[in-house]
Amino acid sequence: MRAPIGDFDNARPAPGVLDRLAAPVAAAVRGWSGTVPAEHLLYVDTDPDKADTAVFVETYGEDLLQTSANCVIVAAKQSGTRTLAGCVVPSGGRLDVNGAVRRGLGARKVSFAPHETAVTETGMEYGGITPVGLPAGWPLLLDAEAVALPWVLIGSGSRRGKLIVPGKALAALPGAEVVEGLANPRAR
Repeated sequence: MRAPIGDFDNARPAPGVLDRLAAPVAAAVRGWSGTVPAEHLLYVDTDPDKADTAVFVETYGEDLLQTSANCVIVAAKQSGTRTLAGCVVPSGGRLDVNGAVRRGLGARKVSFAPHETAVTETGMEYGGITPVGLPAGWPLLLDAEAVALPWVLIGSGSRRGKLIVPGKALAALPGAEVVEGLANPRAR
């Protein structure tokens, strides 16, 4: 089937390609529940060498600049306790770590999680981290603009392949909270 966004000719329902997803993502799809059926989570194959945003958009469609989102892992500190969390922002925005994220997590200090921590703790590849399948108990902050999209392109847990999901499906993920202004728009 043709994907609803981007220039992908072969979009497949994620439950049918679990072997192409990172283990925690496959487990989340396998156990999916909610108002959006799991069959509406679509997988598209992509070249991992073209994962850089500018090259990705040039290769797979200009509309993806407005219809894709990144999942960023942050580390929050409050009263000596460190908490890891996922934050989903439109790819055209910059995560407001010191404002909206800090307030949303009720933390004194928030920073981007180190590369190794993000990879080890999520069980996903850097550059493919997705909100689908994040560890149980993690807070998940979602920018309201990403949730409002009819379809949004996100990672699949690996650098090869992406998921295209209805934006409202993100709000149904465990620990999800929709936050206005989670991302500051980047200058274009």
